[in-house]
Amino acid sequence: MSQPEMQTSASGSQSTADANGAVNGGRLGFVLVSIFIDMLGLGLVVPVLPLLVGEFVPVRDQQALWYGIMGAIFGLMQFFCMPILGALSDRVGRRPVLLYSMAGMGLSFLITAWAPSLAWLLLARVVGGMSSASMAVASAYASDISTPENRAKSFGKIGASFGLGFICGPMLGGLLGDMSLHLPFVIAAALSAANFIYGWFFVPESLPAERRGKFNLSKLNPLAGLARLGRRRDIRGLLVAYGFMVLAQVGLHSTWVLYNHFRFGWNPTQNGISLFCVGLMAAVVQAGLLGMLIKRFGEVKLALMGLGSGFVVYMLYGMATQGWMMYVFIFCNLLAFTTGPAMQAIFSKSTPPAEQGELMGSLQSINAVGIICMPLIGSAILGEVSHLPAGDWRMGASFFMCAILQGLAIVVARRYFTRSSLAFQANS
Repeated sequence: MSQPEMQTSASGSQSTADANGAVNGGRLGFVLVSIFIDMLGLGLVVPVLPLLVGEFVPVRDQQALWYGIMGAIFGLMQFFCMPILGALSDRVGRRPVLLYSMAGMGLSFLITAWAPSLAWLLLARVVGGMSSASMAVASAYASDISTPENRAKSFGKIGASFGLGFICGPMLGGLLGDMSLHLPFVIAAALSAANFIYGWFFVPESLPAERRGKFNLSKLNPLAGLARLGRRRDIRGLLVAYGFMVLAQVGLHSTWVLYNHFRFGWNPTQNGISLFCVGLMAAVVQAGLLGMLIKRFGEVKLALMGLGSGFVVYMLYGMATQGWMMYVFIFCNLLAFTTGPAMQAIFSKSTPPAEQGELMGSLQSINAVGIICMPLIGSAILGEVSHLPAGDWRMGASFFMCAILQGLAIVVARRYFTRSSLAFQANS
């Protein structure tokens, strides 16, 4: 080949690579926008849905109970349907499943906005749980269109979109909810519809037909990965500690809005602002400070410090007598946001590279179990004390339960690190 021909060929190859990079960048942009809109829509409803339940169930203890049931139903449907949708995306492609997810979430929001009874609210949570596969399938889409060299960067962008949507959503939902408890759901439905329309007309499939797998029924069991993880004796103790930590976190999240409403009389805007502060602190710590803290203390010490911080703040949440105190405790709880990443890093270091995906998926299963169980438990406890005066210390019973779970996590984790050489490996 002559020199000019070689230059032409190289130039053509570079142009093709640049074109492919531009196309893939555009596709990833769609995924990032999809994740942001989905999380924005979900965040919009967080400070409003518990109060909307109160329109149909005016008694406080029943309001807390039914809100807990709705949370459990959403988590249960998500737990069983996400593996199915993930397996379907391997068989039929990512695009149809993503479009289904967007349409389903939009329908869920609309049903909630126009619900004439409690039964319709329950139906909306069923539809929403069955449709909430966007995060998992969007990650698979990003993996399809990314090179091994930039895949981690793509996943990082997805995580940032997830966090940004959930930071903005609750505050916006609180502001809209003060106008009308139904308005945030209408806006969330409109966002889902806009995302669906864009995806339908402009976004191509990322998984070619020749790369698609068979529909394997064994992949549909959400308990299989969790059971395999439980057989890992080398990390079993730390898994128990991680499970207690997850239960405490979900218990806090599932009762936060109603607790503040019952005890301090907070409206949707006040709850939305508080959730915005929580998301902001999580983003600052995990995106800005985490690397420095791990370098300074190591994963083991940081995990224990984070667990301890969470335990103290759960107790303080339950003992707060004024609403402004909740903001002070949020901003004092920096280390708690490092616990999950630090523990996941320890798990990852103990697991072979070929098993990393299964490990992270199984850890998500633990989160799903918490989402199913804790809304029922936390709301039942909150309902039992909801009739007490706002100044009664027993009003904080649901947060005291979270502190007990966090305390158990500390005891189990310390015992595990004391007995295991993994503590030294993680800090080496």
